[in-house]
Amino acid sequence: MDYQPINFEEKLLKFSEHWSPKIIAQLNDYHLKLAKVHGEFVWHDHPETDEVFIVVKGQLEILFRDGSVLLKEGEMFVVPKGMEHKPVAENECHVLLIEPAGTVNTGDMKDELTAPNNIWI
Repeated sequence: MDYQPINFEEKLLKFSEHWSPKIIAQLNDYHLKLAKVHGEFVWHDHPETDEVFIVVKGQLEILFRDGSVLLKEGEMFVVPKGMEHKPVAENECHVLLIEPAGTVNTGDMKDELTAPNNIWI
């Protein structure tokens, strides 16, 4: 076995596109994904699962129909399953997502920002 840590910075250098999460590890039935985000995403939900956002670099606002939460570096938030939300990043932000394997970034909604959910880096 090759015991090597996963370095977020090294992984983030391997891609440049926004709103296209890349898998960096698997924990049981969950994928850990890194994403670069900038601008506004789409309103969506995940009816079957919670979704956690961990800000690695920058700042991310998650809008809800009745409010919002602002996340800074080193902060996280769990969006409960079925809750409609819209991530927004005024400047480029790097996030770590933890979600069940196979989770699509736009939930059940298909959009131009729907990314493949099986890309490993």
